[in-house]
Amino acid sequence: MYRVSCAPSEVHHPTIVQPAVLDSLSPLELLFAAGILILAFVVRGITGFGSGLIAIPLLALMLPISVVVPMVALLDYLAALSHGLKHRNHVRWREILPLLPFTLTGVVTALYLFQTLDTQLLTRALGVFVLLFAVHSLLGLQPQRQGSRWWAIPAGGFGGLIGTLFGTGGPFYVIYLQLRHLDKTTFRATIATVFLLDGGARLVGYIGSGFYTPSTLWLVLAALPVMAAALYAGGHIHTTIRPETFRRAIGVLLLGSGTALLLK
Repeated sequence: MYRVSCAPSEVHHPTIVQPAVLDSLSPLELLFAAGILILAFVVRGITGFGSGLIAIPLLALMLPISVVVPMVALLDYLAALSHGLKHRNHVRWREILPLLPFTLTGVVTALYLFQTLDTQLLTRALGVFVLLFAVHSLLGLQPQRQGSRWWAIPAGGFGGLIGTLFGTGGPFYVIYLQLRHLDKTTFRATIATVFLLDGGARLVGYIGSGFYTPSTLWLVLAALPVMAAALYAGGHIHTTIRPETFRRAIGVLLLGSGTALLLK
């Protein structure tokens, strides 16, 4: 398993990983990574979001966060593209437009932080965020009243910032759209379009920052059939799972992955 080591006085910034690092993964670790992606995209097929929250903290136990986040971001973008195009007639654009300027501000800020902050600090911050969201999931907190569009300011800003740093900005957009009380079909189509726009901005930033090395792109290519099969399975089993049971299971999983990141 890959480990980052440096002298106490050094600050280790996110770096571009060479193919030799990826080759160091054992067959068991590769199998574990495939299982993580299957679970993550089955969840996305069921709910329309959540793949990054599951895949990134678990994959970050084996690979540097500077590889994992751009890789999962590209997979998420392709998944959102397929869903957004399929249900484009149900997109509620008037709920999306207020988010965009604040999302872009968050993305630009995060790209700067991504290249300047210490890798271990980023990993531990991801662990804290995942633990907080796990508690939120286990408590089952849901907004009861319709919220103002002014909530687009923090939702867009934090969604762009956390999404670019950790690939897990989805909860902020989800909470905002829940406050707007959209029906299920409109919600899934609208959140997929938000992820398309947010993800497109992040991908441009990652490309400009040099995070998409050939080895990272090969990882994405290898993961595509796994992602497609998992999305298909998730789309066909969502009616057989009780929402409360599903939410609690994801919460327990996130508690474990968040704790593991803090202890890494």
